[in-house]
Amino acid sequence: MKIQLIAGTCEIPDIEEFLRRINDIASGYGITVQAIDADKIASEEHILSAAEKAIRAVERNDSISKDLGMEVLLYASGNRQIKRALSMGIRNGKNKIVLAVVGADIPEKARSELESLVEADDVIRYTSEKRDMIVSFFDITEREIGAVGEDKIPELVLERVALVDVWK
Repeated sequence: MKIQLIAGTCEIPDIEEFLRRINDIASGYGITVQAIDADKIASEEHILSAAEKAIRAVERNDSISKDLGMEVLLYASGNRQIKRALSMGIRNGKNKIVLAVVGADIPEKARSELESLVEADDVIRYTSEKRDMIVSFFDITEREIGAVGEDKIPELVLERVALVDVWK
């Protein structure tokens, strides 16, 4: 399975319509597309690791969800709870967004259609502006940060992603 990320900003006036459009593209090309709030993404490695673990879980019939997109979101959230994972989703209004695209083959036309929905921008990488949101969302304690340092927050998130397998 291949994994590609499309990242940027977009204005979403109607979330239902936006998700329907993404689902139409995904089903039309036989791929999976999961939209994620980029403010809760610690790094490109965070999403790639979550997607790889989700694919592996589905292939082993060891997934929490029957839907690969939801499984990606569960791993990305570092949590087994679907309600918690859904809070990593997008919303009406201005969004910083990452589309995680997964498929045996991801046609260039599919990628192009998805890219047309997003104004490309570097919203994936960890920044100090994301710190409080990420620390809060992933329940990272000040004690943990004190032990490893501020610059290791993305690695603490990766640890949460890896622990999802242990919590199953």
